[in-house]
Amino acid sequence: MFEFTHRIRFSHAKYYSFRPIPLPKPFKDGTGGFGNFAPERGCIELYDSEGACAHLACTGRFVEMILPLILNNETKSFKEWKQSLYWKFRNEGFQSGPAVEVGQLEIMMMDILAQRAGLPLHRFMGAEKDWAAAYKGGGSLLLSDEELVEDMQRYVEEGYRTVKFKVGSDEGTDMGRDVRRFKKVRDALGEEVAIAVDANQRWSVEEACQFGKMIEEYDPAWFEEPIHAHDMNGIRRLHELLPDIQLAFGESMRISYAYETYAEKGVGHLQPSFGRMTRMDDLLRIRDMAREKGIRFSSGGRVYMNASFGCLYGPEEYIEFHEPPTVPVGEYTMFCPEERNGRFYVSKDAPGIAQRMNVEKLEKDGLLQGYEIYRPM
Repeated sequence: MFEFTHRIRFSHAKYYSFRPIPLPKPFKDGTGGFGNFAPERGCIELYDSEGACAHLACTGRFVEMILPLILNNETKSFKEWKQSLYWKFRNEGFQSGPAVEVGQLEIMMMDILAQRAGLPLHRFMGAEKDWAAAYKGGGSLLLSDEELVEDMQRYVEEGYRTVKFKVGSDEGTDMGRDVRRFKKVRDALGEEVAIAVDANQRWSVEEACQFGKMIEEYDPAWFEEPIHAHDMNGIRRLHELLPDIQLAFGESMRISYAYETYAEKGVGHLQPSFGRMTRMDDLLRIRDMAREKGIRFSSGGRVYMNASFGCLYGPEEYIEFHEPPTVPVGEYTMFCPEERNGRFYVSKDAPGIAQRMNVEKLEKDGLLQGYEIYRPM
């Protein structure tokens, strides 16, 4: 899909490294979660020879693995850069970190090309609307029942009609607590709000089946990653055991071919994650795959960036707004899409990707560790 022939020569880059950005509250999901800090550890400004500058939060791995391969005074088309680097990391595997970094470069190149065209990224990609529909998730296992219910009620008051929280209490052994919490949330929100749960791969097939049957009466919108994300035959068995519960998988996969297998095994909700894909156009391939098969689609990842792709989705094809890590990082992010009534509205005026990390505020708050400039050798 994204096979642009526009030519790019990268002139230099500036990488900012961060100290850990603290979360307001510690966060925990069924298999660990984020802990006390947001995952962001740095961001980059990548310049081309025409003066365009892409901005993206990324890790030092991008600096180590990708910059030496692109800051070499070579001029290549978007397609040539993408293909040469994609296959260079073939032996690392297409689930690997290096392969994902190629996807990060693809985002930055698209940002540069959209800036050259004078278009916001979503319009450059062909979007006909300027908003993305969203659902909102959070619901740390560390919250009390009352805190969980309050958060879910607040999400609904903010305009979200689909919400999600974590299950897998006490390392997955306290299903009774999770069921009790689901009942309390359902009672508080009523029947009109869709409620999903996410186990983060906590259980075995048998355990997930047991839990699914325990919550079935409360009408879960979907049951996310109940078992290991790569256990394809386990997913098939679980679907056979829980035919009336929609299974959701995808955030742990990096390439579209895996989603074909998911759909074949009975997954009813495909969930690729922006920023974790090895090829960014796979988001649209997976969207189209879900449409063809008549199953649900949503995409996760950094919501402010993901919103640009969400503008290419339908009104029932959501992006995920995962509140616990997003809000504290959002305090250090400039030019974010406007959140309103369960949607994110993306700027129609700023070319490329408008949002970027506010390094001045990070420095003021003692969170900017330093920066380094990289040029061709």
